[in-house]
Amino acid sequence: MKSLFGAALAVLMSTTPIAAEAQVTQTQTMTGTRLDLQARGEVKMVPDIAIISAGVVTEGQDASTAMTANAARMGRVMAALKKLGIADNDIQTQSVSLNPQYQYIENKPPVITGYQASNQLSIRFRDIAKAGSVLDILVKQGVNQINGPTLTVEDQAASQDKARLAALKTLRTRAELYAKGLGMSVKRIIHVSETGDMSSPMPMPQMMMAKMGDASGTEIAAGEQVIGITVNAIFELQ
Repeated sequence: MKSLFGAALAVLMSTTPIAAEAQVTQTQTMTGTRLDLQARGEVKMVPDIAIISAGVVTEGQDASTAMTANAARMGRVMAALKKLGIADNDIQTQSVSLNPQYQYIENKPPVITGYQASNQLSIRFRDIAKAGSVLDILVKQGVNQINGPTLTVEDQAASQDKARLAALKTLRTRAELYAKGLGMSVKRIIHVSETGDMSSPMPMPQMMMAKMGDASGTEIAAGEQVIGITVNAIFELQ
């Protein structure tokens, strides 16, 4: 992709090819007419990776009971994920916590009534079609906190390069249009800079476990994600 981007930039400049960079400037003195242009290139990609945040929250009369129950339930969750074929490096612990639970009575000190243990995982998988099944299995294995899935494109760099090429093509076309309308020609490009569009993944709202548990299969639609790059260029017309 780098060689393709470099070739496109060389065509755009109509001068000596240079390496693809976020900012390119020629230092020669401009003697012609300056033309400043901006163009946005976009590509629509189908997300190919899903990320789910899943948590197990348990309670107990004492800290040990809460943590033991949590570890047992999380063990079942991990086993189920591996049975689905999710790789170890795609499962990451986000946080583990243990907090006392208090009862508050007016004019009296708070009293500890038990403990709450929490273990949160980040789960990544590349078969979005499995997202619904993963969610259903997580619930069946005792997960009671879920955020996601967040759907995104794994190879963001390749997608952004496609958007760059689209922006460069638009810039060249517009420069030629302006030059023709003015009875001039495009001599060269003086400066190029870009503003990356950090296209955020598409999140889904947090799901309520009670409703999911009653569902006969959760369906996830991948849709499309727009990835864009805005490119600014200064041309010299003559």
